[in-house]
Amino acid sequence: MNQHNISNESLALSMVLVIVAILISHKEKLALEKDIIWSICRAVVQLIIVGYVLKYIFDVNNAILTVLMVLFICFNAAYNAQKRSKYIDHAFVTSFIAITTGAVLTLAVLVLTGSIEFTPMQVIPIAGMVAGNAMVAVGLCYNNLGQRFKSDQQKIQEMLSLGASPKFASAALIRDSIRASLIPTVDSAKTVGLVSLPGMMSGLIFAGIDPVKAIKYQIMVTFMLLSTASLSTIIACYLAYRKFYNERHQLVVSTLK
Repeated sequence: MNQHNISNESLALSMVLVIVAILISHKEKLALEKDIIWSICRAVVQLIIVGYVLKYIFDVNNAILTVLMVLFICFNAAYNAQKRSKYIDHAFVTSFIAITTGAVLTLAVLVLTGSIEFTPMQVIPIAGMVAGNAMVAVGLCYNNLGQRFKSDQQKIQEMLSLGASPKFASAALIRDSIRASLIPTVDSAKTVGLVSLPGMMSGLIFAGIDPVKAIKYQIMVTFMLLSTASLSTIIACYLAYRKFYNERHQLVVSTLK
């Protein structure tokens, strides 16, 4: 199978797709033109910087730099996840603990089972995939948890007044929030290969790898995304729900306004 290398000219011509999006926004008066241009410029600059950084790390092949890069990925994922924590104060630490724990445990299993080697070329891309998926799941978890606490605050206060512990009063909300946050990952696993050809599989096929071999890697990716999303959301949810109560086990209503 022949590899296909995209030229700078082809990449520049593909900008026509962005122009289409801008024209649609202008025609429909969506007022998204500036956001589209800014997001595209930011994405290009970020990817160019990351490309050169990764090239350096891959060439050096240093374990410490690899670990630092994984932590940097988890740091950024946690920072973006906490933006959805409208009703949760200081959610960054919770997000970082949840996403890092999920990502590290998943990577450890993959390395120990021999699925991947502990090299920057394999660990860093995998870390980016699992941390990115965990970021979305944790963000959804925060959003659902806050909304449910706000809508069910009367019910929770009644349970607390009858002697229920905060954990017992929040059990249904926690369970529903975790379930809702995992739905996109589960649905993606259901339709993989039928509706979409995910990034790793498509990238390997573009690189000239046999599709059957590429499928094996994609199956591994599906396993690790489900694992990391589940671990991260469970940890984040059980750490976050406590922030809705004070030291006297009373619901803090001010956080829900």
